[in-house]
Amino acid sequence: MPAIYPFTAIVGQERMKRALILNAVDTRIGGVLIRGERGTAKSTAARALAALLPSVKVVDDCRFGCDPDRPATWCTECKERYAAGQKLPSHTRKTSFVNLPVSATEDRVVGTLDIEQAIQKGERHFEPGVLASANRGLLYIDEVNLLDDHVVDVLLDSAAMGVNTVEREGISFAHPARFILVGTMNPEEGELRPQLLDRFALSMDIVGIRDARERVSIMERNIAFERDPEAFRKEWLPKEEELSHQIERARELVDRVTHTKRDLLSIAALTASLNVDGHRADLVILKAARAQAAFEGRTKINDHDIALAAELALPHRIKRTPFQQAEMTTEQLQERIEQLAGQSMPSETEEEQSESQQGNPEEKKT
Repeated sequence: MPAIYPFTAIVGQERMKRALILNAVDTRIGGVLIRGERGTAKSTAARALAALLPSVKVVDDCRFGCDPDRPATWCTECKERYAAGQKLPSHTRKTSFVNLPVSATEDRVVGTLDIEQAIQKGERHFEPGVLASANRGLLYIDEVNLLDDHVVDVLLDSAAMGVNTVEREGISFAHPARFILVGTMNPEEGELRPQLLDRFALSMDIVGIRDARERVSIMERNIAFERDPEAFRKEWLPKEEELSHQIERARELVDRVTHTKRDLLSIAALTASLNVDGHRADLVILKAARAQAAFEGRTKINDHDIALAAELALPHRIKRTPFQQAEMTTEQLQERIEQLAGQSMPSETEEEQSESQQGNPEEKKT
């Protein structure tokens, strides 16, 4: 297996790296779309992320890599084995990296049920697809804009629901399909339909680095990697392990991250003020902000987390006129959040007083 370029050795492209890390912390965010010109480390970053992610515990002899500690997410086969009284031993494996070819069909992606065998022998036979291989790993789609729209829709549905269900002629089979979805594309080769674009949780446009010193660093690191990949990886191993442990800790912490009513109002006011269609952006910002807080080791989100999340969740959802600024920076977003909060949002103490008054009508009488 060829050596993978270290994630932490990638120069610049901080927003792209942050989006990938947040999806690694919480796959429920819903994937990331990276749009950019050729040669900007899009595929390199995706492969590098999968290589540094923590190992996962999987059920032995399970074709779908089910998590032994989460019975509710088991595939149909694991549930049947457990119901029959079998023990489900487990082992650990590296996080998988699955590359989806542009020519992939729907059956190749979701898997197939053998109807003929079911009718003749009364046996259910399921042939796993790409989603089975990608479960609890990273699914990478290069040139996602060239993939069939229906296939993209199926992938996004599975990424959002975390399960793949195949039904044919009254026979069904389900297995977990929770993965980090990473799509890349070059806008020069055509755009995604707006409906599909909105389904990607996070998105960013990246360009080549203009700073001469950073471009020199890119050349030096790539030459060093090509000369001796193993020595180069060993040099960056401490930083790789540090980031891997940080992601692992964040995964354990993310479900304990809390938010206040004020945080929700901040998100809603921000998206409303920018005329964002629908409500998917609000949910994505909340999930990404929680992942950002967990990554930094905190159990409460703040305005900066919301601004960082919005910077990744809004670019492909904001309607722009030809004269509008292409993107808003984190600082501008945070400033707008604080401005909106100061204008129309009650403080937490005011909310608590209001709720306590509503809950005690006797006190209002006195």
